Amino acid sequence: MRPILPLLSLAIMLGGCTVGRDYAGPPAAAPKAAGGAGFVRADEGQFTPEAPAARWWEALGDPALDALVVKALAANPDLATARARLRQARATFRVEKANGMPSVSASALYAHARIPGFDFGGDDNGDSGDSDGGGTSNLNLYNLGFDASWEIDLFGGRRRTVEAARASAEAAEASLADAQVSLSADVAQAYVNLRDRQTRIALNNASVAMQEQMLALSRQRLDRGTASRLDVTRLEGQLDTTRAQIVPLNAERDAYLNQLAILTGEEPGALDATLGAEGKLPLPPATVAIGDPATMLRRRPDIRAAERTLASDTARIGAVEAARFPKLSFMGLIGIGGTSLSALSHLDDFAAIAAPQLSWSFLDFGRARANIEKAEGVRDEAEARYRAAVLAALRDAESALSRFRYRRVEVATFARAKASADEAVRLSAERYKAGTTTLIDLLDAQRQQVAAAQSLSLAEAGLAGDFVAIQKALGLGWSDAG
Repeated sequence: MRPILPLLSLAIMLGGCTVGRDYAGPPAAAPKAAGGAGFVRADEGQFTPEAPAARWWEALGDPALDALVVKALAANPDLATARARLRQARATFRVEKANGMPSVSASALYAHARIPGFDFGGDDNGDSGDSDGGGTSNLNLYNLGFDASWEIDLFGGRRRTVEAARASAEAAEASLADAQVSLSADVAQAYVNLRDRQTRIALNNASVAMQEQMLALSRQRLDRGTASRLDVTRLEGQLDTTRAQIVPLNAERDAYLNQLAILTGEEPGALDATLGAEGKLPLPPATVAIGDPATMLRRRPDIRAAERTLASDTARIGAVEAARFPKLSFMGLIGIGGTSLSALSHLDDFAAIAAPQLSWSFLDFGRARANIEKAEGVRDEAEARYRAAVLAALRDAESALSRFRYRRVEVATFARAKASADEAVRLSAERYKAGTTTLIDLLDAQRQQVAAAQSLSLAEAGLAGDFVAIQKALGLGWSDAG
């Protein structure tokens, strides 16, 4: 064993050497936002710099939506896929850590050989075999042994591989969180769309009923000669148009019911009984907490996944670069045994082998250099993707805030139009009671009231959708994967 000591000393001295670049953190992709600057389009009247809540959907105040999101986060198939990928990445990390440790295995062997043409001349005890005559010998062999192998991480290639695997596992964890963010937003958006379609279907049915009543009155007037055929034909066309508008709304309602069922891990149609009836459209709160851009960039899982991927690809450069240098490995073997079972008890009579091996592929015609350049290119691509993720996050947040801001103006405008239509119906009803206007005029005012309500419902659904988009852009809706 003494000749091995110099090699062990050399391995210990070189063990602290790690080639490749050390990861110094992500690049400064958005220095103004990272420095604490506020969102550009954030109005104080609508947005507050307070920290937003992770379970943002609860701010909509709809218990049915809360239950759907919770169920989706527990049973969605795509989320289960992301969890499985996280388990794989963590297992890979543990495997890479274990690969840097010595490998020890044990073996037990019994062999019986009948060899013709040989006579071992065994003794009376049969320790070395026995002969059955005719120059044929029978031989028994018993052996117990242990062998070990270990590759010394001289230049840190194994450490870089473990570092890369750890960062990849953290990227998988961030990807799972990003899937949770997208899923909660998809459930909320589908629920908002469903309630909007149900509301508009009810309003369209009310409009159809009014137009049918108007058409019946016009036909009566036509029979009495107080209305023209043109008036009746115009009302018939208007009624058919309104009826036709309900058809795509029904199809979209069914599609959103099926989408919600799939998102929650159910079969299509499973939620028809519980969500099929008309429900109230959830509306966002008066003020929305959005925090600040720097916190948002740290919170968004897709940015963290991109940053961890960059760290992993940076570490892999060192793992590839270590392949250019010599490798030192040790193999050892120790065993006991013989031609009889009693030989296994002779512990002082054993065979031992210790074999250090030094290998170095010093002539590879540029293969190692090309692999390093490839790894550096992968790392540069990861850095570019990280920068793009940061900028895209800021764009998503700013755009969502802007849309929400202007959508509120739209909702306020349609709300005033709806109030005017309500007042027109009230005045028309008073005039009809006083005999100064006809029932058709009153029904027409009511039809316009329904149209105003439809426009307001569509605008409110857009406002709720924009609220959902803000929460998704802020990276909310995920929980720690543990």
